[in-house]
Amino acid sequence: MICQIDVRDVEPEDREDWLKLWEGYNAFYERLGPTALPSAVTDMTWARFFDAQEPVHCLVADDGDRVVGLAHYIFHRNTIMLGPTCYLQDVFTSEQARGRGVGRALIDAVYDRARAAGAMRVYWHTHESNATARGLYDKIAERSGFIVYRRDL
Repeated sequence: MICQIDVRDVEPEDREDWLKLWEGYNAFYERLGPTALPSAVTDMTWARFFDAQEPVHCLVADDGDRVVGLAHYIFHRNTIMLGPTCYLQDVFTSEQARGRGVGRALIDAVYDRARAAGAMRVYWHTHESNATARGLYDKIAERSGFIVYRRDL
């Protein structure tokens, strides 16, 4: 069932609701307890949303009663396009909001923001085990075929 939601830029008064979702997102990826993000990272992430010099942005989905989803996205340059590209870093909805069109509404809003900024592409990663989200992603985007490598330093 699709619910009526408003996707909008995060506002300072959304901090408590955003924090609950952020903690849920991090718990989903097993960043909790001894592997939890330091509070300084969370505080800096929050501050970046309100700094006009930062390329990091946050949208929230509001169902009229509360914030039920978040999307963090970043604009950056690349070597194969003239304009910016948009990296959708985080998408998360509350457990109660899942299956109601919130994730799709958030991603569609990121698409709109990216178009308005002159970006020609939005891309993101998800864990291969995230079958529920991948069901949505397979409907609204194409898999690039690239494998992600990383090394913590």
